[in-house]
Amino acid sequence: MSDVRLTPANARVAALSLKGQVAAPRHVEGEARRIAVPVADVSGAPGGARTRQWLMGAPVTCYEVHEGTAFVQGEDGYVGYLPATALGSDMTPTHWVTARATHVYSAPDLKSPERMSLSHLSRVTVTGQSGGWAETPMGHVPASHVAALPMMQDDPVSAAEVYLGTPYLWGGNSSFGIDCSGLVQAGCRVCGIACPGDSDLQEAALGRALDAGEPLRRGDLLFWRGHVAWVLDEGRILHANAHSMSTTIEDLPAAIARIEEAQGGGPVTARKRL
Repeated sequence: MSDVRLTPANARVAALSLKGQVAAPRHVEGEARRIAVPVADVSGAPGGARTRQWLMGAPVTCYEVHEGTAFVQGEDGYVGYLPATALGSDMTPTHWVTARATHVYSAPDLKSPERMSLSHLSRVTVTGQSGGWAETPMGHVPASHVAALPMMQDDPVSAAEVYLGTPYLWGGNSSFGIDCSGLVQAGCRVCGIACPGDSDLQEAALGRALDAGEPLRRGDLLFWRGHVAWVLDEGRILHANAHSMSTTIEDLPAAIARIEEAQGGGPVTARKRL
């Protein structure tokens, strides 16, 4: 059975690439759009609970707009529903937000009213730069908070460490709230590593399994049932977790014992190296 999280098809429409594989009243190519709000909640059904989030400037393919809700697929292959008002079509991002978060100001003046806040990894269109400010169609952003695309860092753990202290949020993908798989995806995205949205998909797709007894090193991934963490070194992990309701650094032996015993999450299911 196809994973509905990765299959762009519903009762009314399916992607043209699925013609002959998935029955649907219509098969369409889809339209390239961009997320046009700071953070868009994605759900598995119209009006349903959040499953993931996409940030300003993220590319999506829109297959349908029905009763104000768009049926879309993200750049990571994830499929879901979001308000059609969250989509725009005239954005060509040139820069990405490197700071944990930034404000968009109404004028190139730090005392001017802010119009919105943007998370780390948001993508914006910079049309000019002057006096320490980057001008965008939305307003002005501190130039020190953005860098030209593409994202080309080489240490995903350093990127994930930007989120230390960020509140835990189920399905979250922003510096305003993030979950374990969102933290892994953020680190991978900064380094240009293709990464699915959920931890079980990440366990199946990312890296190679470490041999028994092979020592852990920075940048490895540890998986449990329903959870994932970055390895900082042989004795510590970095993860967004509901135990602390935040992104924290934790001693590995203590985390393994707590997750397996106190929380009933079971043992580590995989050790992977990117």
